[in-house]
Amino acid sequence: MLPLAALLTGPGHAVPLNPGGQAAKPAARPAQAQPREQPPPVRLGLEPRAIDLLKAASARLAAARSMSFTAVSTYESPSRLGPPLAYMTRSEVTLQRPNKLRVITLGDGPASEFFYNGKTMTAFAPADNLVAVAKAPPKIDAMLKAAYDSAAIYFPFSDLIVADPYKDLADGLVLAFYIGQSRIVGGITTEMIAIANDKVFAQIWIGAEDKLPRMIRAVYADDRSRLRQQTEFSNWQLNPTLSPDSFASARAGLAKPIPFAHPNSAPARGGTPTR
Repeated sequence: MLPLAALLTGPGHAVPLNPGGQAAKPAARPAQAQPREQPPPVRLGLEPRAIDLLKAASARLAAARSMSFTAVSTYESPSRLGPPLAYMTRSEVTLQRPNKLRVITLGDGPASEFFYNGKTMTAFAPADNLVAVAKAPPKIDAMLKAAYDSAAIYFPFSDLIVADPYKDLADGLVLAFYIGQSRIVGGITTEMIAIANDKVFAQIWIGAEDKLPRMIRAVYADDRSRLRQQTEFSNWQLNPTLSPDSFASARAGLAKPIPFAHPNSAPARGGTPTR
């Protein structure tokens, strides 16, 4: 005669016993995984309230014949460990439409100075006492493009100093929506909006009263790391009286000249850097 344990564990009777000799309760069947609900698709569109705020800020800037402001920019760069590190620059910007610009930049690296007087554009590196000068187009918009194309000079606030900021900011928009108010940025009440095209997603803080941009935070679509770039604006002055010598530098005129060229340009045969 087989022991009781053998009878209870034989074929067709695989019932385990607990230490007290009683049959243990069969394990509950694992619950079937429920299919995850898919989030609703994002509805692309341009909310009128967001567009109205963008137009108001753009119109305020476009109407100014001269202006000055401070731009503090934060850039993320991957670290060796993976998470990004943040680097910052501070630019003091002065411009007079249609053809004068000065940008004095300090940052987590060498300082730089840029001057444009409607005829030439000058990039000056004070620490190295080097200067690059090139002929420039007669208006700010064309000069910004020429500076980037020839020497990779780019300002994170370029969209705000062109003749028609709305045209640049709204180019190719597929998404614009209103987020809400903030009372943190700049110590004032701002209206937050988000805009996007196929190249960039940006969040913009616009002064509720003065309609001036206070901060822009952007992520670019072609950046797999989704690194963020942020610029905060302060010390706005619209239509200040500027002296003609605001857009020139005596120190730059005495510096060692170098070609106004892309920083990665390889020297051509004969030792002349290519442009």
